[in-house]
Amino acid sequence: MSLGGFTAPIWFLLLVVVAALMAGYVWMQGRRHKHMLRFANLAMLERVAPHRPGWQRHLPVALLLAALVLLTVALAGPTAAQKVPRNRATVILVIDVSLSMQATDIEPSRLAAAQRAAKAFAEDLTPGVNLGLISFAGSATVLVSPTTERASITRAIDNLKLAEATGTGEAIFAALSAIDAFGAVVADAQGPPPARIVLLGDGKQTVPTTDPDDSRGSFSAARAAAEAEVPISTISFGTAYGRVEINGSWQEVRADDESMQQIAEISEGEFYDADSAGQLNEVYDTLGEQIGYETKHLDASKPWLITGTIAALLATAAALAIGQRLP
Repeated sequence: MSLGGFTAPIWFLLLVVVAALMAGYVWMQGRRHKHMLRFANLAMLERVAPHRPGWQRHLPVALLLAALVLLTVALAGPTAAQKVPRNRATVILVIDVSLSMQATDIEPSRLAAAQRAAKAFAEDLTPGVNLGLISFAGSATVLVSPTTERASITRAIDNLKLAEATGTGEAIFAALSAIDAFGAVVADAQGPPPARIVLLGDGKQTVPTTDPDDSRGSFSAARAAAEAEVPISTISFGTAYGRVEINGSWQEVRADDESMQQIAEISEGEFYDADSAGQLNEVYDTLGEQIGYETKHLDASKPWLITGTIAALLATAAALAIGQRLP
């Protein structure tokens, strides 16, 4: 039973009445004891006065007072923090398909492992969340606009193809445009639904320049996301020893944790580092919990009402069993 908050705390004033009843009961017990002591012959009192149980005779009143306290708490409307599925949110899943994603430091390859994990994320995400998909290499492509239909997302993930260059900034700007367009269509009296970008990548930006602070660079895009109040959850996927063969020569493709972490910090999102398929699955599970559910303070008065009612019934039963009368 939770005491996290109350919707009608004014009802706690009834506890003053409960306290007065308790004080009155104690006073009456002391007054009765004084009256009994007025008998001069205590031996005669023992023979004349009916036998009274000891502490058990107070049990019905104690249970009744406890019931009143519990029922008062129920009237005050206790609330409890509970996780409930979101039915109003937009998420854009952005996946890097640059040539570095063919590295096999994560078996069978970075891209194949990312595809498996992304499909599981899409399928497990709360049904009410609108999910979109963007792939990016030198340019960004909106493969699926935000939708609650997951089959199109998984098909598009299966069909991801590698391409040259890495335009991280362009991918973020494309995600923001998709969010704006979708929000304009589904906005209601509360405004557009809250949105988030989930960005998975493994390398530094190479286009339009290598400068992330370029007007179309990744850091500039992250600042635009922060202004739009769209946090970016970044996943740096890969290891420090990844290599790929490009044009007959082997090139190192170390995962760029620093840039991905900076994008998350600028946009007020979260950064995750995954250097194995298992860790990537764990990251997506964490994001699924964060994105798919929200914490709300809901009514929690029922347990207090049930317990109070049971206590009142027990008080009645104890009074009949001990004193052959109702309390």
